[in-house]
Amino acid sequence: MTARSVTLDDVAHLAGVSYQTVSRVLNHSEQVSPRTRAKVEAAMQQLNYVPNRVAQQLAGKNTRTLGLATSDLALMAPAQIASAIQQRAAAQGYHLVIAMANPDSAPQDTVNELLAQRVDALLINLPLDAAQAAQIQQQCDNKPVLFLDVERSAEVAQCQYQSESGAQQAVDHLVALGHRQIGVLNGPASSASARARFAAWQQALAAHQLTPFCVLSGDWSAASGYQALLAQLPDHLPQALLVANDQMALGAMRALHQHGVRIPAEISLIGYDDTAESAWYQPPLTTVRQNLQQLGAVSVDRLLAQLEGGDVTEKTLETELVLRETTAAPQQDEVDVAEIAQQLQVLARKLKR
Repeated sequence: MTARSVTLDDVAHLAGVSYQTVSRVLNHSEQVSPRTRAKVEAAMQQLNYVPNRVAQQLAGKNTRTLGLATSDLALMAPAQIASAIQQRAAAQGYHLVIAMANPDSAPQDTVNELLAQRVDALLINLPLDAAQAAQIQQQCDNKPVLFLDVERSAEVAQCQYQSESGAQQAVDHLVALGHRQIGVLNGPASSASARARFAAWQQALAAHQLTPFCVLSGDWSAASGYQALLAQLPDHLPQALLVANDQMALGAMRALHQHGVRIPAEISLIGYDDTAESAWYQPPLTTVRQNLQQLGAVSVDRLLAQLEGGDVTEKTLETELVLRETTAAPQQDEVDVAEIAQQLQVLARKLKR
């Protein structure tokens, strides 16, 4: 018997229970005893039974399926967030359907892909302004929705880190080292996260009577970080550079290495996100940690709380500056000992006259 031909009746017969009992197990009903549930699950495993989610959806039942609309999964942070969400959803007994945004289409199109699959609730990890978020909220009708990358002013359920604390930690660290010429490499202007981080950097720098030494931009990719730094080399580099994500920092570091600029002896760098790879850069990257594993887990828990009609706890997610090896005090001008000695000899001869 193949998995395709197995029915609920087959599972019920092998487990020695009714068809209705098998259905209750599939719908995670609390009316089934642990012993009976174990018998049914053992029978399903023995028969290689695969639940027919499409049939469940057509019947209008809760499918225990969550939807995730996400930015490009070629980017480190969205990929790690998606992985964390999938792990937490599975631990809570939910299946996850992922729809990745097409740069040439509207965010609503990505959300429609998920709605067409009759998901129970949605997580939206797309860069949105308040108006876009409100439209998507309306589009999802009465389904619970949680936004992970949206303007703070949006009147929708959110789960994200605050940019202000991470920016302040990074700027305070650089200023304490003695840096005054601090540049920024930001993400695309269309991104709510990029706009929030830039505003937070400006505020943090202003607290020290500073303005950005230079403002560069990229599209979150390593290639864009590389190209942005090439435009500054070799004569227009700041003493330190704040980068809006670790992936652009990787590209920036390659450009600096390629031109013989020593990190951190000649320039300090601080990334943002603390993706898993950042500890393995050369040198290891100092960065603002947004615990992406925590973000994924907390977002699923909050979404399920909405789905179950319970109280949603709004807990602030805190950033942390992770000090590694890409920051140091600014380089002082090297003293030419021979030139000073020569000047002293000239001065001594003049005094003898």
